[in-house]
Amino acid sequence: MTRPDAARPGAGTVDAATPEIDAFTRAYWDAAAEGRLLIRRCGACGRAHHYPREFCPYCWSEDVTWEQASGRATLYTWSVIHRNDLPPFGTRVPYTAAVVDLAEGPRMMTEVVGCGEERLRIGMELRVDFRDGEVAVPVFRAAL
Repeated sequence: MTRPDAARPGAGTVDAATPEIDAFTRAYWDAAAEGRLLIRRCGACGRAHHYPREFCPYCWSEDVTWEQASGRATLYTWSVIHRNDLPPFGTRVPYTAAVVDLAEGPRMMTEVVGCGEERLRIGMELRVDFRDGEVAVPVFRAAL
């Protein structure tokens, strides 16, 4: 996958870890760059959801708004990845791919960082952090 400007000399390609930002998701990624995690909440049914969509995946209403999440979550499941040939993941192995339950309700795919595999437990409390790079990406750490 390449960015639209990749045909220009010197333009790069998007690696597997760099999300594509569009007009709709820009608010999410701008908040991440500021150290804030956003979710979407439906005004019709009241349910929160993640990943960001322009409509509610539960009732299909378009009455959805951005909301700042608390950043608290619990570990639902995880897998420690020991081999990944896609850049830049190969230089990060081993890493912990995870699914977490946000305090607001939505389940989110992410990565747990700063915590050895031997400490991971279903239901353990986590807090959001952000991996800096071209785009700040939400990751989670063990809560203190």
